[in-house]
Amino acid sequence: MCIFCKIAKKEEKAYVVYENERAMAFLDINPLSKGHTLVIPKEHYENILQVPSDIAKDLHEAIKAVCEKLKVFNPDGFNIVSNIGRQAGQVIMHAHIHVIPRYKDEEGKPISFGKPIKVDLEEVYKALV
Repeated sequence: MCIFCKIAKKEEKAYVVYENERAMAFLDINPLSKGHTLVIPKEHYENILQVPSDIAKDLHEAIKAVCEKLKVFNPDGFNIVSNIGRQAGQVIMHAHIHVIPRYKDEEGKPISFGKPIKVDLEEVYKALV
């Protein structure tokens, strides 16, 4: 059983800041900023693409509630991110969404996606439609 499943079943300690019937939010143990929170479905799915739409609605409700709670720290913005797959940085193979408060005086930078690459947008568009 994965660590997030154990947290969802309350078999492992976590600093839970929000919970609804099918989602849970708890503080990240390796935070990128003050208040960095993870939102997970209580049921195991490897990534957010596997989460059924009805449960995704509960995750969205949890994300909004967490952002409201985090306003106590007066953040200047938020990053809301989900890494899908190891190549994208996913470490725990249980669907989760990072809610990362951002502050003007942070030493770190907002999440960066690297340098843009040159792509023929017409070619990409035709492949997708």
